[in-house]
Amino acid sequence: MKKAGSAPASDWPRPSEPERFKPSGPELLDMYRQMVLIRRFEEKAGQLYGMGQIGGFCHLYIGQEAVVVGMQAELAKGDSVITGYRDHGHMLACGISANAVMAELTGRQAGISKGKGGSMHMFSVEHGFYGGHGIVAAQVPLGTGLGFAHKYKQDGGIAVTYFGDGAANQGQVYESFNMAELWKLPVIFVIENNQYAMGTSVNRASSEDQLYRRGESFRVPGLQVDGMDVLAVRGAARAAVAWVRGGNGPLLLEMKTYRYRGHSMSDPAKYRSREEVQAMREKSDPIEGAKTLILAEGFADEAALKAIDREVRDIVAEAADFAESTPEPPLSELYTDVLVGTY
Repeated sequence: MKKAGSAPASDWPRPSEPERFKPSGPELLDMYRQMVLIRRFEEKAGQLYGMGQIGGFCHLYIGQEAVVVGMQAELAKGDSVITGYRDHGHMLACGISANAVMAELTGRQAGISKGKGGSMHMFSVEHGFYGGHGIVAAQVPLGTGLGFAHKYKQDGGIAVTYFGDGAANQGQVYESFNMAELWKLPVIFVIENNQYAMGTSVNRASSEDQLYRRGESFRVPGLQVDGMDVLAVRGAARAAVAWVRGGNGPLLLEMKTYRYRGHSMSDPAKYRSREEVQAMREKSDPIEGAKTLILAEGFADEAALKAIDREVRDIVAEAADFAESTPEPPLSELYTDVLVGTY
């Protein structure tokens, strides 16, 4: 995807333009495997939703895999991650098992949130993943609070706050930018610009559609990144992590990405043509791009990549079987993990 120019010149410090990450063979193969796992997992989740095994809403991450895989590759233990409701891929990239995520999607006791979070509201403090939030942009001030917690505790951690192009128009986002810059909080704001929010083109919904510029009035520097290229994402993630962990305050990354499916499983996506989606698949697919590079560099051959795909399909099939066979939570779970009274 074509990259826009750099942010406007300013008097305050900003990081230099990041370099595309240069991976070793094992590093690229690992990122490829993670993207394939997210893709196959989401395809299976879509099937289970169609069969009535997953209730409520279900937002798939198909097409956007490079963003979270590239970002998470540069984080360290103790860092915090928070996102919106398109969160299945983020949980997998945080190291949570496919079994635990799929069981949560189907509302089972063995789910990562005991079946009470479902598709949009699951979390795992153990893995530094704080949701999964159904309210558009609600995670942005919460993610800013996670950054404040890291600074207050002086634990060296940072917070990565993911949100979409639709959420980028919400008011609390800009309150968060202001607070984060005032207090120099260690937060990376990641806008996953998949072009259509809930169904309206970003060009029609945003007067400033170069979203990496959105922090300028708060002196939050921004960078625009090809979110369909996992190596471009990881290069930007490395620069962003160094900037934020170095005490320079927050940074905004606009990831230009694309979702192949509708906003949710109930969205027929009639606001764009099939030809547009197919063109993106053919020219910019993150998995195919990584595969082409792996073969060109001689990191693996076709047989090895097919073996990875078979392994991933087995993991996903096992997760689906596990989710269907494990019991639902008992009614007593309604009364656990609930704050009641004064505190």
